[in-house]
Parts: sequence; structure tokens; C-alpha cells
Amino acid sequence: MAVKRCGKRNMVMETGLWAAAAVCALVYLFQTAQQPGSVRSITKTASVAALALAALLGDAPLLLVAALGLCALGDFFLSREGDASFRAGVAAFAAGHLVYAGLFLTRAESNVGLLIQMPGAGVLVLLMVLGLIMARVLAPRAGELQGPVLAYIPIILGMGAAALTLPFGTWVFAAACAFMLSDMVLAAETFVLGQSHPLRRITPYAVWPLYWGAQAGFVAIFS
Repeated sequence: MAVKRCGKRNMVMETGLWAAAAVCALVYLFQTAQQPGSVRSITKTASVAALALAALLGDAPLLLVAALGLCALGDFFLSREGDASFRAGVAAFAAGHLVYAGLFLTRAESNVGLLIQMPGAGVLVLLMVLGLIMARVLAPRAGELQGPVLAYIPIILGMGAAALTLPFGTWVFAAACAFMLSDMVLAAETFVLGQSHPLRRITPYAVWPLYWGAQAGFVAIFS
């Protein structure tokens, strides 16, 4: 009886954490274009940290919990101002992508052979071409941050390649694509679009749903 009560309590807590994460994510959507501030940082970080706790209570793989925790840490740093915070955020997200890749590759259904079969092989080639284009576009515009930015590109695309080792029916690659696309739009906003470019008014509202949706998707898939 005690085991049943404990399981029911965990389920209620997990549901509550999902609700808290969704509310924080929705609130942050309206804060995303605002200037950095403590409340904004807390809302952004909590929206993914709550997912990490929900995954932990839902007996999800510890690699998923670790990846979500690293992404929440990255969210906090990227919500602050300054190059030091940006570098810390990039490092945290790079580690998160690597842990996600480890999660995908260690699944029982993972098959590296899918990378040399269609459609996986074709998508892998597209990812490689995309990486070269990103490097060509971002390298001359990243300034002192060129090193971290260029190192980040193969890491995020490597996460996408790792997702290709799982059957397409799991929807893992769709979530990985949303994650990668959010990074690409953010990179364009940060390094390519000028401060007065009209697209800068809408890019934050594209980045956040793609990013948070990807994280929520990973939790839903693996929990």
C-alpha cells in the first residue's frame, strides 16, 4: 500500500512539474524580447529545470536528466549579459548536446548502420553541408567568440547525427531538428542580423518555442 501511495505521489508531483514548466515557458515567451533581468533568468531556467525534475521522478534515463540540467544551466548563463556569460552558456549547451548524443547512442534500439542507409545517409550528408555553410557564414562575424562558435557547430550537428541512429518512428530526430533549428536561428540573430534588422523582432519568438518544444519532446519520448 505504501508503495502505491508513493507512486501516486510521484505521479502527482511529476504532473505538477510539467504544469510548472509549461507555465514558465509560456511566461518566458512574453519575456523573451525583454532586457536581461533576474526574473527573466529565473523564468527561463525554471522552464527546463522543472522538466529535468519531472524526468527524474518519471524514472527517465539519467542521461536525459543530466542533459536537461545542463541545458537549464545554459539557459541561465545565456539569459545574462556579457561575453563571459555567453561562453559559459555555450559550454553548458555543448555539454548538453554531447550528453543527448550519448543518450541516443546508448539506447537498445540505436543502430549506427542507419547512418549509411537511406534516408539516414542522405540526411547525414545534408547535416554536413549545413555545418559547412554555418561555419562559412558565422566565422567572419563571430569576432572574439569565433572559437566557441565554430566548436559548437559540429557538436550540435553531431547530436542530430546521433538521433539518426534511432528509428524515425520514435520522433527523436524531429525533436533534435527543432533543437538544432533553434540554435541556428539564435546564431543568425546574434551574429548575422543587425540590431535594426526587422527580423530581430520575431526571431526570439521562433527560437523559444522550437527550443522548449524540443526539450519537452525529449522528456515525453524517453519518460
